[in-house]
Amino acid sequence: MNKDIYILGIETSCDETATAIVKNGREIVSNVVSSQIKSHERFGGVVPEIASRHHVEQITIVLEETIQKSGLTWDDIDGIAVTEGPGLVGALLVGVSAAKALAFAKNKPLIGVHHIAGHIYANRLEEEFSFPLLALIVSGGHTELVLMKEHGQYELIGETRDDAAGEAFDKVARMLNLPYPGGPHIDKLAKVGEDTLEFPRAWLEEGSYDFSFSGLKSAVINKIHNAKQRGENLKKEDIAASFQNSVVEVLTEKTYRAALEFEVKQVIVAGGVAANQGLRTALMEKFAPTQIPLSIPPLSLCTDNAAMIAAAGMINYLKGKRSSLDLNANPSLPLS
Repeated sequence: MNKDIYILGIETSCDETATAIVKNGREIVSNVVSSQIKSHERFGGVVPEIASRHHVEQITIVLEETIQKSGLTWDDIDGIAVTEGPGLVGALLVGVSAAKALAFAKNKPLIGVHHIAGHIYANRLEEEFSFPLLALIVSGGHTELVLMKEHGQYELIGETRDDAAGEAFDKVARMLNLPYPGGPHIDKLAKVGEDTLEFPRAWLEEGSYDFSFSGLKSAVINKIHNAKQRGENLKKEDIAASFQNSVVEVLTEKTYRAALEFEVKQVIVAGGVAANQGLRTALMEKFAPTQIPLSIPPLSLCTDNAAMIAAAGMINYLKGKRSSLDLNANPSLPLS
């Protein structure tokens, strides 16, 4: 690169209205996130229509704040990257529409980005990638193992067959009457609880890197219901610890096996559940004896943000990948 390249990122796939500017795909210049948690917590989950309305209300505000904080002008921006999918279709449409309008008005290249690619590239904001690498993506809607042999190339080697890990966390938290989002509350309780309930681990068939958490979720719910019927008082802390340990053990073991099989030079963790302290600790302990570096982003880059979209967009920009102004939201966009 003969000059610094500044990419503006826009992320509205779920319940965070976020924009950011990233320099050369590695350095965050400004990063603004408007959260909707307060609006959704009373419903115990994200309400798509409410999320879309909030994005409409906030998108211009966060864009203006991002430009102001960066100290840059629109002339300095080299491209506009936006999450085109997957996600909630109404929410995605707000970000895509804003990005297309800006690309047209400011005469800037438009760059569609896959949401999961963004989560992966959040790690590159902290340290450079070493290929081949293995990415474990764990969030409310995704649980996947992705092999990368070069920038922008994604090979899906494992995925959830039913509930994603984060989805299971939220549903179990709801059964325990914990606030939304439930993952952080489960994690907090698990630290003081004991794994005494022996919940199942879904390993699936031999050699599979797929995941399944539906059976575990059902086992937890049944355990709680049966205890109530018998008048038993199960400790929330023990339920949380037993449940979390089951999820963490499967995620950690399958990631470890895949890393060895594919002889990767780096393992990275991405997505909202990457903020879970139990998972972070288990992965660090598992990979400590190996020569494989483990990269886990700071908590601020685990949840949805636009810096990760700008970082992933930089790769598409350098590869010459551009989107036309007929770009549309794709709620089931494949990573490949």
